[in-house]
Amino acid sequence: MIHDCTEFPDPVYKRTVLAPLFDGARNHYVNPVRAINQAHLVMLKESAIVAGHCATDIANALVDIDTTIDPAALEYTGEYEDYFFLVEAELRKRIGPDTAGMLHTARSRNDMDHTIFKWVLKCKAQSLLAKTLNLTEVLLQKARAERDTLIVAYTHGQPAQPSTYGHYLCAAAEVLQRDTERLLAAYTNIDHCPMGAAAITSSGFPINRQRMAELLGFSSPLLNTYGCIASVDYITGWYSAVKLMFLHLGRVVQDMQYWTAFEVGQLYVPNSLVQISSIMPQKRNPVPIEHLRHLASVTCGRCDTIINTMHNTPYTDMNDSEGEVQQAGYAVYDSGERVLELLATVVSASSIDSERVSQTSERACITITELADTLVRSDTLSFRQAHEIAADTAKAVIAAGKSLADGYATCMEAFEKHASGSSSLSQADYINAVSARNFVEVRDRPGGPAPAALDDALAGYRITLDRQLKTLENARQQQSDAEELLTCAFEQLLET
Repeated sequence: MIHDCTEFPDPVYKRTVLAPLFDGARNHYVNPVRAINQAHLVMLKESAIVAGHCATDIANALVDIDTTIDPAALEYTGEYEDYFFLVEAELRKRIGPDTAGMLHTARSRNDMDHTIFKWVLKCKAQSLLAKTLNLTEVLLQKARAERDTLIVAYTHGQPAQPSTYGHYLCAAAEVLQRDTERLLAAYTNIDHCPMGAAAITSSGFPINRQRMAELLGFSSPLLNTYGCIASVDYITGWYSAVKLMFLHLGRVVQDMQYWTAFEVGQLYVPNSLVQISSIMPQKRNPVPIEHLRHLASVTCGRCDTIINTMHNTPYTDMNDSEGEVQQAGYAVYDSGERVLELLATVVSASSIDSERVSQTSERACITITELADTLVRSDTLSFRQAHEIAADTAKAVIAAGKSLADGYATCMEAFEKHASGSSSLSQADYINAVSARNFVEVRDRPGGPAPAALDDALAGYRITLDRQLKTLENARQQQSDAEELLTCAFEQLLET
């Protein structure tokens, strides 16, 4: 028989685990704990599980606790295991252990904890979604304003074809809208209430799970009570969706970094977002873009921390998915929301250097594809024949240090070589064919950069954005309505 004279909590356990968890609960979970206590008491009274006079005593005591105790001033002493037991102890002091103990009927720390975590996660998700949708708005506004602004589109790090800044920004916005759809789908999985699952198998009391969900601002109860406690896919699903968004945004940021390089010079960042060297005063360093890149990567890494913590954990109640990992996830919103705000500012403020675009376009012959296409249409060549003619033309003008617009004679020589005849293409038609503006305007298929095609796309993106904004508005309204409903129902207990 082991004789154990130790007392809880061990000082090291207190310092390394219990105190940090208590501080986290004090900083993040006071409001949801209060809401759950009030909602559960309302439900117990309405379901005739707790008598009216008991419910009134408990309600008055809860109000007194809220009035007399400042959570921000609390420090963990070890007298109570955590914040939950501190509130329970305060109830006992005011109304005695028997009446106070009625509040915990038909519930457990397990269903309370996951409801608390989801309650806070919903609030943080709504904030992240709002900033995401604002960035989408900024991208679309900028795309509309830059609909006709020519850029050089790069592939494999090399100048490839002309496009427009509006077309590029629409591509980024389109991905961001798909990322938003993933976020909204993941949010839907958060928006189901675990209350009523108790420890893991629900309760023999006639509880009303739908009422609890309604009072706490959830769309419905999460059905399977085992899954309420064990299925933490609401965490992995949400942080996976968040990670993908910042991974995708990081690729756009990397393009911005490349475009601002002196050798490329396509994107101009204004002085308000540029820092100079301490020793090289001629340098214009677009440092905010670097911060965007590393903050996006940090956010991805923080999401991975949460997701990977779930790997190979048991399918049951466990601390691996609870206080510490939940609080670690909140760092995602610090770095992530900074990215969304700063990127919106950089996109709004930056502009395209059209002179550098024109210089690169001419030096790299990036309209050569349209010359080949034009030869196919005007002289009924196969594309391979036209491609060979265009390739010879591009090589010759680049070697001569000339613009492609000056290569008409060279093109005609190549035509005779590969097509054994003369082209019907006039010099004026040739010059038009190799112009960047013509290149864009003839690419008027759905999704292309031509003005009409881009206008159609922008109209569609606007419809999607409005729908996503409405979804977020509805989610916020659902929470606001629930808070009002809970306040009214709880106050009726006080009046009884």
